[in-house]
Amino acid sequence: MTKHRKERLEVYNVVKKWWHSSVVYQIYPRSFNDSNGDGIGDLKGIIEKLDYLKNLGIDVIWLSPVFKSPNDDNGYDISDYEDIMDEFGTLEDMELLLKEANERGIKILMDLVANHTSDEHKWFTQSRKSKDNPYRDYYIWRDPVDGHEPNDLGSTFSGSAWEWDEATEQYYLHLFSKKQPDLNWENPKVREEIWKCMNFWIDKGIGGFRMDVIELLGKVPDEKITGNGPMLHEYIREMNRNTFGGKDLLTVGECWGATPEIAKMYSNPDGSELSMVFQFEHIGLDQIPGKEKWDLQPLNLISLKQVFNKWQTCFNEDGWNSLFWNNHDVPRIVSRWGNDKEYRVESAKMLATLLHGLKGTPYIYQGEELGMTNIKFKDINQYKDIETLNMYKDRLKKGYTHEEIMESIYAKGRDNARTPMQWSDEINSGFTTGTPWIEVNPNFTEINAKEQESNPDSIYNYYKKLIEIRKNNEVIVYGDFEMLLPEDKNIFAYVRTLKDTKIVVVCNFYADEVEYNLPKEYEDKKEVLISNYGLSLPGRLRPFEALMYKG
Repeated sequence: MTKHRKERLEVYNVVKKWWHSSVVYQIYPRSFNDSNGDGIGDLKGIIEKLDYLKNLGIDVIWLSPVFKSPNDDNGYDISDYEDIMDEFGTLEDMELLLKEANERGIKILMDLVANHTSDEHKWFTQSRKSKDNPYRDYYIWRDPVDGHEPNDLGSTFSGSAWEWDEATEQYYLHLFSKKQPDLNWENPKVREEIWKCMNFWIDKGIGGFRMDVIELLGKVPDEKITGNGPMLHEYIREMNRNTFGGKDLLTVGECWGATPEIAKMYSNPDGSELSMVFQFEHIGLDQIPGKEKWDLQPLNLISLKQVFNKWQTCFNEDGWNSLFWNNHDVPRIVSRWGNDKEYRVESAKMLATLLHGLKGTPYIYQGEELGMTNIKFKDINQYKDIETLNMYKDRLKKGYTHEEIMESIYAKGRDNARTPMQWSDEINSGFTTGTPWIEVNPNFTEINAKEQESNPDSIYNYYKKLIEIRKNNEVIVYGDFEMLLPEDKNIFAYVRTLKDTKIVVVCNFYADEVEYNLPKEYEDKKEVLISNYGLSLPGRLRPFEALMYKG
């Protein structure tokens, strides 16, 4: 399909968009590739690896924040929206990255953090000077109630979401770190400032935005409404009209609380809001209901199938899906729901097959294409993530043992995804010639890009083939979805159908060999597109075996 060409599918009345058939690759710049030996990844390091990404076959890079920041939350605390963090390089380096990526047919998504800024942003430093400062209403300030916080809203990073400011004797709101004060989106001047910053980057030629915690923009803190507030979609439509609307850019919002109905509002193909959203319903399935993400339970495959079935069938021509297993905030999928030991390669390929056969735009997180695994640091001081460190202190106070807390961190900590990219078996995995900002996973000598690029049976080359299959088979992009064997406790199977073409995906989710029986019309394997074991066995699946074939 030619990019940017609008064309209606004969059967499904879907307006084709370039990002429907695209594959997005997320880069966490701090951990991707260090070009100058200071131990921190940077923009020139990304430029050095663009050919690696072009060879993989991806179309878009989602770049986690590279804006100017004091790095309280690894760049998600922005102090200047129109400049680059010193550790990552310069504005000229960013412009060069855009140029070099564009020459390879790769678009760049900037990670827009518009819910909050750094407390070092000039807006906030002015805001806290006095109650009558012109910037005071850029943030959310409240008087104490009975000598305490205005209410019991909690921070995602533990503790109260309200921070006392001694100078002006009021509290300000921070739904994340106290160094990340929330912007007041009810103030039209704030919205105008954000439009200006977005247009600054659009004019430089970016391919769109990933929008951090966008569902929080319409918050009503006095009523303890954080996500999906009453003005949220009006704000997004206003954003669309004033920035990217009509420019054929990819926009994706991070929406932890999205339902299918809400997602349809965001991704309505009338173009009034966004291209798509990240919804996280599947991500919470190994969390005990009603408790925190650190309170673990085993994954129930039936529940996972039910969630995917819902999100695969809820959109017709009225919305679009994003597809992902990993990102910078969640653990490595091969360690989480695969087997990162004896079946690491097989389970990584199985999970990739399952995801990349679905309807929606797939997102690959750096190192996922290598089967990178979670990290188990022995000492809490080896961890860098503010959420993890705050949780550790909080849970110790609540009576949890060190061992209990560490098990939760090993399973769900954000630093699992943030250890340096494993490029080679050389010192520090080829990520840096200096001391890395966070320690490299010791298994880099076995798991690295250099070995996998030259190995035709590697996970990397398996991902490369999956991307090629998607681009060569419109049925995967636009076909209907039907779950097969919905009650099977071991197998995830489905069929995609477009006109007379059917593609069947069958995956054994576990380490035991299992038998299976598909409906007769799907038994004939006319053409095996990809398999992680080679020739298949009739009616049996080996540990973590995956098949994708035309039926």
